[in-house]
Amino acid sequence: MCRVTSYDERVLLLVTGLSPQIVTETLFVLCVERTPSFIPTKIQLITTREGADRAKLLLLDRNTGYFHKFCDDYHLDSLKSAFHEENIHVLRNADGHPLHDIETDADNAVVADTIMRFVRDFTSDSGCAIHASVAGGRKTMGVALALAMSLFGRPQDTLSHVLVSSPFESHPAFFYPPPEPQVLLVGAPPQQRPVSTAEAKVQLAEIPFLRLSGLLDETLAQGAESWSDLIMRAQAHIGAPKLVIDTGKGRILAGGVPVPLRPVELAFLLMTARAARDGRHLRCPPEGAPDMAQARLFLEAMRDLGHAGPHHDRTRQALERGMDKGFFERNKSNVNAALRKALGPGPAAPYLIGRHKGADGQFVHGLTLPAESIEIV
Repeated sequence: MCRVTSYDERVLLLVTGLSPQIVTETLFVLCVERTPSFIPTKIQLITTREGADRAKLLLLDRNTGYFHKFCDDYHLDSLKSAFHEENIHVLRNADGHPLHDIETDADNAVVADTIMRFVRDFTSDSGCAIHASVAGGRKTMGVALALAMSLFGRPQDTLSHVLVSSPFESHPAFFYPPPEPQVLLVGAPPQQRPVSTAEAKVQLAEIPFLRLSGLLDETLAQGAESWSDLIMRAQAHIGAPKLVIDTGKGRILAGGVPVPLRPVELAFLLMTARAARDGRHLRCPPEGAPDMAQARLFLEAMRDLGHAGPHHDRTRQALERGMDKGFFERNKSNVNAALRKALGPGPAAPYLIGRHKGADGQFVHGLTLPAESIEIV
């Protein structure tokens, strides 16, 4: 088992809403109850606008903040430098305005994208161990954090949910069990009754999660622009390869991921895909011996894709004497480069136009995908 306490950088990452108590309750278990303890070097909080206001006032106020009280009560002076106002990150909508709450699909997308970027950034540091808590905030926040940890988490990273016994779990004045028990009033008058914090039980339920980061290509994860983009890329990587060429829309999908191609490159891939679907391979024309039959197949692909105009005319003129070696190799290389850029080197491998020796010992070129994995619409 990985000893997370040996890491120089230890991050406690939390999502919270209107209950900043999650921070000190989690710290109580990690820093006080556990042996060996996990003392964070940084505490990072992702929350809404109101959640940030509450955290600043209830946790970080220099005179009454419960975070400072906790550090003083348990003599954790080194912990004080781990948490400041700049560590409280307010979620913002698509227009850049702070989110008051998570109410719409657009808000949910912003939350997922923000959490993904935080987890991706923290896990990119191999010298850092993360303890992530899903205990606070809207359910969307906890789900997004758990899924992000599954996609990016390493062996040294952990995920948990804090559990507080009744009636303390919802008490606004309970932030952690202090060394000297205190009396709190619970309930509403006239049924109000006193309880001692000595009775409070705070536990962390560690959540086992599937760590997929070792299975995913690093460029796949780093290149994702949004949560939905990341999921689509990851699904393409772990799912069965499927190449779809939509001639009507002039686009391709590799494992569900759109791959931008210029018209000539798209036509070259369509020509190659048709050959693979029919059980054929292509040959790169020898130097100085253009191939007329291959030029006709390529121009047929361009026509079926609806590419017309001056660009098509120039290409047709360039192929009047056949497809030469330079044209073949250039477009093959460009198609493969576009696939690697869109999918990442690892996930792109099943879709690349490869080269191998044919039955006659001569090199042939084509897709290695089976015919049933190629769909031309």
